[in-house]
Amino acid sequence: MTMNFVIPCLLGLEAPIAEEMREMGASDVKAENGRVLFSGDEHILARANICSRYAERIQVLVGAFEAHTFEELFQGTKRLPWENWIGKEDIFPVKGYSLNSDLFSVSDCQSIIKKAVVERLKLKYKVQWFKETETLYQIQFSIMKNKVSLLLDTSGAGLHKRGYRPASNAAPIKETLAAALCYFARLRDFHTLYDPMCGSGTILTEGAMLVKNIAPGLGRSFSAEKWRQVPAEIWKEERERAKSLEKQDIPFKAFGSDIDEKALAIARENAERAGVGEYITFKKADVSSFEPETERGTVIINPPYGERLMDLKSVQELYRKIGTVFTPKRGWSYYIITADEEFEKSFGRKADKRRKLYNGMIKCQFYMYFK
Repeated sequence: MTMNFVIPCLLGLEAPIAEEMREMGASDVKAENGRVLFSGDEHILARANICSRYAERIQVLVGAFEAHTFEELFQGTKRLPWENWIGKEDIFPVKGYSLNSDLFSVSDCQSIIKKAVVERLKLKYKVQWFKETETLYQIQFSIMKNKVSLLLDTSGAGLHKRGYRPASNAAPIKETLAAALCYFARLRDFHTLYDPMCGSGTILTEGAMLVKNIAPGLGRSFSAEKWRQVPAEIWKEERERAKSLEKQDIPFKAFGSDIDEKALAIARENAERAGVGEYITFKKADVSSFEPETERGTVIINPPYGERLMDLKSVQELYRKIGTVFTPKRGWSYYIITADEEFEKSFGRKADKRRKLYNGMIKCQFYMYFK
């Protein structure tokens, strides 16, 4: 069965997601602002959930239409084939958002969509009441400039929840974004990765998983595993496929340091749980005393932005400090993500390249130094 899918994502991650979907064999891949569209079968549904590093979740697009009034929303929703997915005893809650649209009340849209789905299923199943006790089919809606997309969430918990990080330090970076930083830094399995402000080690762990090609969703479950439309055999085959693609005996090494002993303990645990502990060495050290263990290296850091952990003056002082430590030299590249637009001034050099990214709701720049 061919389905249409939508991947919502952090702004700035559309390109890597589109690339990985094409590599997975998805068809009709198209990147839009904050989301990626593609088509595929049940294997692609399972594969995208298990293997995507940068996606927030995988959603089936049930249908899309324009609506300016609640009546148009109701009728458009009712026309869609909900019975192809939702059984008469299944659970089907509704949630979503509306932006720049005539229908701006999310709670009203929610109840109208729910009512329309119920009315459709009443006609199909010839029942007046739905128990909603069986399998979960989470309905999501997005209304953007009066264009309604109605979706079913296949993932459950967000895909950034890999399962290896039950604990983290203050202001952690999302796993999906950490993986993307390594992608933009063109990290390879013969590189050496450094994060001298590693916190709970997410950048290092995601970097090691990326170069070893460990599928990030191997150790977790997904909502659609309970769906009758996707047989258990498909999930088994896709997990086996992902496992077979892992690289063995790679020369990759990573080094992480931090001044917080508790954060380092968490980082070690996380790396072990993710199956990459053997590749990463952690030690207690301040970033100002950064001393590389190798002749070449790729440094990726997510320092404080002055948003939550430090005030702006202290942060700029920190940036000056790392500017004196991360000096241009052959074989070395440095990558820093921060919300501070004046970063280059404090750091002391203009970046060779910069890319706009979002860390949650915080607009950031990813400063790249590789020349």
